[in-house]
Amino acid sequence: MDSEDDMMDANYVDSVDDDFYSGDMDDDYYSDGGEDGYDDGPDYDFMAEAADDLDDMVLSRMQQSYTVLREGDIQQRLEDDIASVSTVLSISRFDAIILLRHYNWSVSKVHDEWFADEEAARKSVGLLDKPVVQFSNIREFTCGICFESFPCEKITSAACGHPFCLSCWSGYISTTINDGPGCLMLRCPDPSCWAAVGQDMIDLLASDVDKDKYSRYLLRSYVEDNRKTKWCPAPGCEYAVDFAAGGGSFDVSCLCSYSFCWNCTEEAHRPVDCGTVSKWILKNSAESENMNWILANSKPCPKCKRPIEKNQGCMHMTCTPPCKFEFCWLCLGAWSDHGERTGGFYACNRYEAAKQEGAYDEAERRREMAKNSLERYTHYYERWASNQSSRQKALADLHQMQTVHLEKLSDIHCTPESQLKFITDAWLQTVECRRVLKWTYAYGYYLPEHEHAKRQFFEYLQGEAESGLERLHQCAEKELEQFLNAEGPSKEFDEFRTKLAGLTSVTKNYFENLVRALENGLADVDAHGACSKTTSSKNVVNVGKGRGGRGKGNTKTGDSIRIIDD
Repeated sequence: MDSEDDMMDANYVDSVDDDFYSGDMDDDYYSDGGEDGYDDGPDYDFMAEAADDLDDMVLSRMQQSYTVLREGDIQQRLEDDIASVSTVLSISRFDAIILLRHYNWSVSKVHDEWFADEEAARKSVGLLDKPVVQFSNIREFTCGICFESFPCEKITSAACGHPFCLSCWSGYISTTINDGPGCLMLRCPDPSCWAAVGQDMIDLLASDVDKDKYSRYLLRSYVEDNRKTKWCPAPGCEYAVDFAAGGGSFDVSCLCSYSFCWNCTEEAHRPVDCGTVSKWILKNSAESENMNWILANSKPCPKCKRPIEKNQGCMHMTCTPPCKFEFCWLCLGAWSDHGERTGGFYACNRYEAAKQEGAYDEAERRREMAKNSLERYTHYYERWASNQSSRQKALADLHQMQTVHLEKLSDIHCTPESQLKFITDAWLQTVECRRVLKWTYAYGYYLPEHEHAKRQFFEYLQGEAESGLERLHQCAEKELEQFLNAEGPSKEFDEFRTKLAGLTSVTKNYFENLVRALENGLADVDAHGACSKTTSSKNVVNVGKGRGGRGKGNTKTGDSIRIIDD
């Protein structure tokens, strides 16, 4: 089993979206001096100088607005809420549980309802302030379930006072608990009674196994019925996430390293909205694309109407048994009509004549539409899936870098691992950008075709970002290999450091532009359909030694680093 520290490291790997888009990356290592007398000051300052500041609104959105809860944390919060309600309302712990459960564990809602109308609140949850049935000076009672007589010590009841024997109570409680979470709303066995049965009766009459099940159901209810908390959807994960309303981005990262959207519980998909993600996932799993493929690549048998795919060269088709109808693939006419007078067995000319008459226009139009639709979907899906697989590979490479290669590079190039953080940052940026780029293809698929200006602007931003990402990924993946296999330190490693740090910064800027544009609904496109000009760092990025203010309009002087697109 992984240690807690390992899990926290994994969480850091997969929670890079908040870090990269909030500008919280640690730039301290860029200010250290280099080895062997080289002045690496400008290299280490590159990220800090080239990155643009995000405005206050974006910064506030990106602040962490959630808390990951372990089982112990959940249990503590549960007990705190119970104690709070019990103290304020001056009721027992067990009655407080019943109230909280009814009002979905909202302490404020319990207080509002209770102080507005205590009697109505009691009635709605089944809390009685006095028994419905009262007995006095009776030595024996008849159980309302088994109808046998028992002495007083063998009989018990809920707050309502309906008497049942201990054996029937135990069986009733055990059966209800084994039926599932519905046991949390347990009522008196009397059909006409609405009195609630609390945890005190469970503790008194249930077996140890059933008591444990009841406690687990209560814990699950605190998460699942609470509007502020949800379980992490990762398989096997037992953590929950408490989300603060108004936090902006819904993307959260669990301690198990899985990142997901708190709103829809799908994998993290910022900047694409949950509705688009839901439609895209449904489309990927639906049968509609199978039907599109059938329409685009097959034709129905003229007799039995079953779809047939042409898998050989000639036009003479024979339907499968029991139909066995023979027809022409081009015109769908009976093959018996195709002799020498119609142009031979392999060149039917009836099709063109019929087409001119309009006999096949509707069928061909439907087939052409299905083919175009399938080709368009395939275009976006292939790129969506390719970026997903590239991200998984980048995650594996990042793990390999952190656990093996950094130490090796440190030994080869006589550089502290703290000064190799630029490599880890490059891989973290690659992982996050692959995730963003993947979901932009889902966004592009649902972008209306008639909004040409928005589509042009979107494809420009997407292309800039993807081009920058490919350069960064290739540099981190391919160009690093020569330094891993080197026999000793080299001056080229300092040049590689400068290049990789620069590509990381530029790629980050590209994706910040893309993310902001999509989250704003491509609002930078004006009403006349023209795309507003966006400052791009594609051509040249100059960074000076002087540490001036950080901002889009700053001009750096002195020694510079020049990065030119391929």
